[in-house]
Amino acid sequence: MTLKKVDYALYLVTDSTPAILGDKGIVKVVEAALEGGVTILQYRDKVSDTGALISTGKRLHAVTQKHGVPLLINDRIDVALAVGCEGVHIGQDDVDLPTARRVLGPDAIIGVTASSIDEALTACKDGANYLGIGTMFATPTKTNTKDIIGTAGTKQILAAMSQNDWSRTVSTVSIGGINSTTIQRVLYQSAHPTKPLDGVAIVSAIMASADPRSAASSLLSLIRSPPPFAITNPNKATTTATLLAQIPSIISAVSQKTPLSHNMTNLVVQNFSANVALAIGGSPIMANYGAEAGDLSHLGGSLVINMGTVTPDGLANYCQALKAYNLAGGPVVFDPVGAGATAVRRDAVRVLLAAGYLDVIKGNEGEIRTVFGAVVQQRGVDSGVSSTTEGEKARLVRDLAVRERNIVLMTGATDYISDGERTFAVENGHELLGRITGSGCVLGTAISLMLAVSREDKLLAALTGLLHYEIAAEIAAVREDVRGPGTFVPALIDELYNIQKATVGGDLKWLERAKVRAVEYTLP
Repeated sequence: MTLKKVDYALYLVTDSTPAILGDKGIVKVVEAALEGGVTILQYRDKVSDTGALISTGKRLHAVTQKHGVPLLINDRIDVALAVGCEGVHIGQDDVDLPTARRVLGPDAIIGVTASSIDEALTACKDGANYLGIGTMFATPTKTNTKDIIGTAGTKQILAAMSQNDWSRTVSTVSIGGINSTTIQRVLYQSAHPTKPLDGVAIVSAIMASADPRSAASSLLSLIRSPPPFAITNPNKATTTATLLAQIPSIISAVSQKTPLSHNMTNLVVQNFSANVALAIGGSPIMANYGAEAGDLSHLGGSLVINMGTVTPDGLANYCQALKAYNLAGGPVVFDPVGAGATAVRRDAVRVLLAAGYLDVIKGNEGEIRTVFGAVVQQRGVDSGVSSTTEGEKARLVRDLAVRERNIVLMTGATDYISDGERTFAVENGHELLGRITGSGCVLGTAISLMLAVSREDKLLAALTGLLHYEIAAEIAAVREDVRGPGTFVPALIDELYNIQKATVGGDLKWLERAKVRAVEYTLP
């Protein structure tokens, strides 16, 4: 067999354990998967004796040769030599790469598992053909994982590989717990601008399937298609003036379309959030049961996940809803309320970041720092005292937006918003917002409505929601009937409504209050 250039797109790793394979024959499962589109196969069996490994390996090789697909053996160089297959995959605790190359020869395909930048670059220097980067997510099929690195850790490795000619050309696949609900997000969020992943390694999603051919075909289709939430817009506004000029059309679109804002939020702010959504022109639903999201996600609206009240059941519901909206392409706003206050909340942030794609992450400085990875102790949901300069704040939101490939909004005396390419500071709002319960939570609701009607530029949508909300607060705070926080809340709802009505009628005086400036110049 003459192999064409190796295609790592859909990399199948076998699993012969009864829990995964059941009573199906491994060769038949593999052949069906190859017919469905698997592009490379790794035979992994940690328990069978050498004779059985060689026997099964030869039968698998006969099938892969028929389909023109490479067969690699996990760990066992001796088995690979006996089978006469195309190569091996070795872990950090297996035989070293130089030895494997010396034994197998220059033409063998040798892959190496890498969980860190050092491991990846060392393998590249030693001549690996590809890297298996992971573990992406926790998985029961491999129990000796060193770390769960996720999309953020994967992107860091790819970024390091992109810096050198000798590592840039080494192929990469992601492995660990990837299935049909996560595969597109893994490829999208892990990608470095000049070094994307070349493929994904799949185990259970194919080996445990009742129809491995169909499973493989569906997975390959997902690999070769952009995720529903990834919208490319080459004509995005880049200046403050052009952004502000588009804001009225978004507010008017909310009024015309009355989009759904699906709030999974705490009991304290449900009524407030619903009233804000209605005032802006949207249609709110307060639905914390994740099973409803499958239907609600197809109604053209957005989801708000507000973790003001964290419980195990609540977290499971958030994850279920997040996956439903990701599959439907519906925007998701994540508000990591009090993220740094407790270990439980920090763990919840990690779970949600792994569970799905978040179009907008909105929080105060302490919350955003916690999401980025720092352990920031908060007293509660307040952000505490800032200890960073403007440049550091802007860099924080930009770097998190780059890492997650989304929009990050950090609220405070000055708000910072970024999509990783454009970063702006916003100096609107009023101190009374900090004196009422749930002011940040309902901001998420406002942003969700703008996202529902403006998915082409999510930064613009989030900025629209922010300005509509904060300028309404400024106007409400100086009304004669407002004497403090108690009278401020109904006035705020009134002014949100008034801005919406004025904008639809062509009166844009309120927008003259906008204090938005680009801060790209402060960033390295």
